[in-house]
Amino acid sequence: MNITLERPYAISEKGGRQNNEDSIYPLSELVDSEQKLFIVCDGVGGAEKGEIASSLACESLQTFFATFLEGDPSEELIRKAVQYTEVRFDEYILQHPEARGMATTMTLVYVGELGITIAHIGDSRIYQFRNGRAIYQTEDHSLVNYLVKLGKITADEAEHHPQKNVIMRAIQGTGSPMDAEIMLLTNIRPGDYFFMCTDGVTDCIQSETLSAVFSQAGSTESIKNSIVESCSVKARDNYSFYLFQVQDVQNSSNYKQYILSFLYTII
Repeated sequence: MNITLERPYAISEKGGRQNNEDSIYPLSELVDSEQKLFIVCDGVGGAEKGEIASSLACESLQTFFATFLEGDPSEELIRKAVQYTEVRFDEYILQHPEARGMATTMTLVYVGELGITIAHIGDSRIYQFRNGRAIYQTEDHSLVNYLVKLGKITADEAEHHPQKNVIMRAIQGTGSPMDAEIMLLTNIRPGDYFFMCTDGVTDCIQSETLSAVFSQAGSTESIKNSIVESCSVKARDNYSFYLFQVQDVQNSSNYKQYILSFLYTII
């Protein structure tokens, strides 16, 4: 499967905070349509160096991919990349004890030959939009989402819950190892949008409103501008995102052979 992209767009702003604890990879000024790996992280910790956590996660993950990736990323490779990042956290905290307690969420997207691989930890999200409708959305690793699944509160109550921003998973170090939730998306069509964002965005724009933004006719840049406009007015937190549109999808013979081989193994 040969997936080509339109030009990606990215934003990372401090919003209503004193400093920006979010990080993105690659930096917006360095990205082009050939980019395959995208990462958005939301640092947790405030005085415990949340901005270091998110930046270190982006740097460590992309370094591991650049060193060990061959072909599309497997679940094992992504899990090892997270483990490597946790080791890097340990090393940093050992040298900077004041950073103990730092943590970060993670969203990761890789545009490969078998499809688009996504992975996430925490409450930063990844959406796939088609014709203005979210056909895929990651599930938050958060306390309120856990309570919704248990039937303790409703989805509407979760939007305004006092513990809305309490997360159940984050990259922290080897003392609290975390598994990423990983998915290979193969239902990819030209015109699909992928949107990765921190909770500073979703606090400002709920999923229904996001769908309306993506339903509007216009360019990727105009969608980016609409989201930034809403966040710049409403944001009480940092807000960061990556946005890109699929330009074209061509099924390759290698991809067809992979599917046939997979079918033979399960028959």
